[in-house]
Amino acid sequence: MPAEHRLEAKAAWSEFVVTQDDWDAAAPDLLTGMLSQLVLIRTFEEYVLELAADGLIHGPAHSSIGQEGGAVGACFALTTQDTVNGSHRGHHQFLAKVLAHLHPKGIDPTKPFPEDVEAVLLRSLREICGLDRGFSHGRGGSMHLQWHEAGAIGTNAIVGGGVPLAAGSAWAHKRSGTDAVAFTFFGDGAINIGSTLETLNLAAAWSLPLCFFVENNQYAVSTHVSEVTAEPRLSGRGPGFGIRSWKVDGMDPLAVYLTTQQALGHMRRGDGPTLIEADVYRYFHQNGPFAGSAFRYRTKEEEAQWRARDPLDTVVRHLVRRRILTKKAVADTVARAKALMSGLGDVLMEARPGGKPGERRIVPSEWPDPAFVDEGVRGDLSELAGIEFTDTEDHAGELTEVKFIGAVAGVMGRRLETDPRVVVMGEDVHRLNGGTNGATRGLSEDFPDRVIGTPISENAFTGLGGGLALDGRYRPVVEFMYADFMWVAADQLFNQIGKARHMFGGEGKVPFVLRSKVATGTGYGSQHSMDPAGVFATAAGWRIVAPSTPFDYVGLMNTALACDDPVVVLEHVDLYNSTGPGLPDNYDHHLPVGKAAVRREGAALTVLTYLAMTPAVLDAVAQTGVDAEVVDLRWLDRASLDWDTISRSVMKTNHVLIAEQGALGTSYGGWLADEVQRRLFDWLDAPVERLTGGEASPSISKVLERAAFASTDEVVAKLSEFAREQNHG
Repeated sequence: MPAEHRLEAKAAWSEFVVTQDDWDAAAPDLLTGMLSQLVLIRTFEEYVLELAADGLIHGPAHSSIGQEGGAVGACFALTTQDTVNGSHRGHHQFLAKVLAHLHPKGIDPTKPFPEDVEAVLLRSLREICGLDRGFSHGRGGSMHLQWHEAGAIGTNAIVGGGVPLAAGSAWAHKRSGTDAVAFTFFGDGAINIGSTLETLNLAAAWSLPLCFFVENNQYAVSTHVSEVTAEPRLSGRGPGFGIRSWKVDGMDPLAVYLTTQQALGHMRRGDGPTLIEADVYRYFHQNGPFAGSAFRYRTKEEEAQWRARDPLDTVVRHLVRRRILTKKAVADTVARAKALMSGLGDVLMEARPGGKPGERRIVPSEWPDPAFVDEGVRGDLSELAGIEFTDTEDHAGELTEVKFIGAVAGVMGRRLETDPRVVVMGEDVHRLNGGTNGATRGLSEDFPDRVIGTPISENAFTGLGGGLALDGRYRPVVEFMYADFMWVAADQLFNQIGKARHMFGGEGKVPFVLRSKVATGTGYGSQHSMDPAGVFATAAGWRIVAPSTPFDYVGLMNTALACDDPVVVLEHVDLYNSTGPGLPDNYDHHLPVGKAAVRREGAALTVLTYLAMTPAVLDAVAQTGVDAEVVDLRWLDRASLDWDTISRSVMKTNHVLIAEQGALGTSYGGWLADEVQRRLFDWLDAPVERLTGGEASPSISKVLERAAFASTDEVVAKLSEFAREQNHG
C-alpha cells in the first residue's frame, strides 16, 4: 500500500483576534488618534458622496465608507518612510497614510483640527473634483491619489495593477539598506488577478519587505467572493507562496493595528513579505451614494449586520467605556469634522448663476487651464542638459568595425560600473553566458546583485521595474526575451509606466528602460516575432530608440539611461552577430534625442527606415541603383522624431517610402505616413508609399515565415517599381 504523508506549508497562517483586555491595554493616544482618522475619513467621504449626488464629481466616486478600519489600523503603525499604494477604492488608504505622516502620534480629537490637516483635505478634495490645485492638478481624480512626501505612492484604477509597482518600492527599500517596508492595498477582486499572484511569488522569492493587504469587502462590484473562488479565506493564498499570513477582523481597527505590528516585525527583521486579509464591508454600491441592496445583489439585513460592527462605533464604544472620552466629546469631534468639510466645500463651490436655490457649481478659477492637457506626457529632457552629445562625424578617426552584441554587453557593463543606480533584470539574464543572446555577457559575475534573473512573470518584474523607476533611487533596465511578451505585461507597460508621469500631474520622473528583442526571421513563429514599434508609438509617454549600428546602440542606450522618461530600446536579432562602426574602447558617448542619421544621400526618393531594415534598404538601393536618400530614424516616438532631417530630405526628393520589416496590422509606418503627409503635403509629388510585411504574423515554416516579413528582396521590388514609374513619367 502506498503511504501518504501530510504536508505543511512553509509559512504560518493564523487568525488574529483581540479581546477586551487588548482594548484595555491600548494606549489612550493610540485610540484617540485612530478615532480622529476614522472621523475625518468618514466625514470626508460622506461629503464626497454628497458632491457626487449633486453632479459635482466628474467620474466615479468609489467610497470606502464602512471599511476604514483596515486602512487606519494599518497605516497608524507605519512611518513616513514606509510606502503605501492602493486601489481604485482608495480614499481611506491615501488619507490614512497622509494623516499618519502629518501627525504620527495622532490627532487630538478634542481640539480644533490642525491647519495642515485642513490643507491636505482641501488638496485631496480638489484632486477628486478634478481641480488644478489637487495633488495631480486634477488629472488623477478619485482613483489616482499620490503624495510621495507622505509615502503615498499612488492609488490605482486597474484592479491589481498597483501590486507589482509596490514590489518595486519594497525592492528599493531593501536594496538601499533601510528597514522601511511597502504596503499594497487591494481587494477580493484583485487577489485572483495574474499580476497579484505573480507578485506574491516574486516578492517571496526575493524576500521583499512587502505587505499584501487584502481588504476583503466580500464583493467585486456585485459578485460575492464565494462565487469566484473555492477558498474565500483569501489569506490562504499566502502560505502557498511561502508568505507569512494573517486573517483579521477589519472592522476592528485595534486588531488590524496589532496584526500590522506583527507583520512589520517580520518584514523589518528581513524575513520577507507578509499578507494580511482584513474582512471589511463597504456600505455603499461600487460607485455613488446608493446602498448595494438598491441593486439587489445583497440584502438590507446583511447590510444592517455589518453596520452593527461599524469600526468607528467600535472605537467610540471602548473610548467611552474606558472613560477616555465622553459621548459628547465624540459628537463634538464629528460636528467639527462636518463643519470643516462644509467650509472646504465653500472654498471650492459657489451658487450657480441663475440656478435653483441651493444649486452649486465649482468656482471657475479652480479648474485647470485646458492648455495644460498634454503637458507632462513626457519630460522636457532638462536632465540631459549637462551631457556632451557626439555623432559619427565627431569620431571619424576612431570608428572601426565591431560586433554589435559586444556593444550591447559592453555599454551595459560600463553603466553598471559607473552608475550604482542601474539594475538589470529579466529572464535568464544572469545565466547562459549573458542570456539567450549574450547581451549581458560577463555582467552577472561582476554585478551579481544588480543583474537579476527573474521568474517567468513579465507582469510582475516589469511592474517591479516600474515601481523602482517611480521610487527614483534606481534606474531599472528590464529585458524582454521577445518583443511579443509586451502583450503579457501590457497593463504595466501602457496603463502604469507609460501613463504615470502625466496621470500624476506631469512632474514626476519615470527613468525606466525596456530592452525588447525583435526576433523576426528566427523561426520562432507567430508569438515570438513581432516588431513592437508601431504599438509603442501610439502609447503616450514612451520614447523609442531603434539602433542599427554598434555606435548607435551605445550612444542611444547611454541617452536612454540618462533620460527620466520610459524608453524602449529595440534590438533585432539579425543585428546581434553583425559588425558595424563602433568605438571598441569607448562606451561613454551619447547620441542626442531626436537626431536621425542619413545613411546615404540621394535626390530621387526619401526612404525612412529603422533597425535591421536599414542595412536591407541600403543593400537594395545598391542593387537597383535608385538615387535614394536613406534616413535611419534612430528615434521613433512622436516627440523624438527628427523632423528637421526628414523635412530637408523630402523637400529635396519630393517622394517618400517608409520601409519596415514587420506586419501590416501593427505597422509603425501607418501613423508616420499620415504625419508626413500632413506636415509635408506641399512638397510631395505623390502619396507616401509604404513597405511592410504581410497581414499575418510569421509562421514556423521557413517558407511561410519568409513570405510574412519584408527584407531586401521586397525593397528591391519596391524600388524597381518606383524607378519604372519615374521613367514612364
